Amino acid sequence: MLQHLLTVETALITHRTVVRRFRENDGQNYFKLFQDNIDQLESRYPPVVSHIPNQDNVEFFVRQKLADWLNQSEYCLGVWDKDSAVPVGLVRIAEIDWTLSKAELYLFLDKSLHQKGIMTEVMQKVIHFVFYQLQLNKLTLRTESDNFAMQRLARKVGFLREGDLRAEYRRVSGEWVDLMIFGLLK
Repeated sequence: MLQHLLTVETALITHRTVVRRFRENDGQNYFKLFQDNIDQLESRYPPVVSHIPNQDNVEFFVRQKLADWLNQSEYCLGVWDKDSAVPVGLVRIAEIDWTLSKAELYLFLDKSLHQKGIMTEVMQKVIHFVFYQLQLNKLTLRTESDNFAMQRLARKVGFLREGDLRAEYRRVSGEWVDLMIFGLLK
């Protein structure tokens, strides 16, 4: 366990959101968000669909993410609308390699809030958190080659394209998906 990580912030505040570590009993709120966006998740993120909790185990999912935070193996943050206190997204800092000082970033935002600049605000805070609180040196992000909005967002906050992964997985429709890899150095 790394001692400097015992005092990292558990909430990041943006203009329109609160990006915070999960708390006990956040499960049902997230279940509704996942269900409201299941079509987007199935289309854009098929590999994670099998990991989406159902109503019976959503609280276990939340508590597992909280345990991962405490174990310093992954940092999962819920994105909450500041005014309504409703969850609108999720950010995971995962695949952490402390010896190489790098991690991978996974993002999800409610489809009704796309193209409004919310994820730009969130990403800027999360990047600062990763580099200055977690003290990592590199952050990577993968996105589908046809997800132009995510590619624009990655570039907007400073990521550079590092490569491609061809036919990395299949969508529910059976279509092969190519991924683009972006990286950002401290």
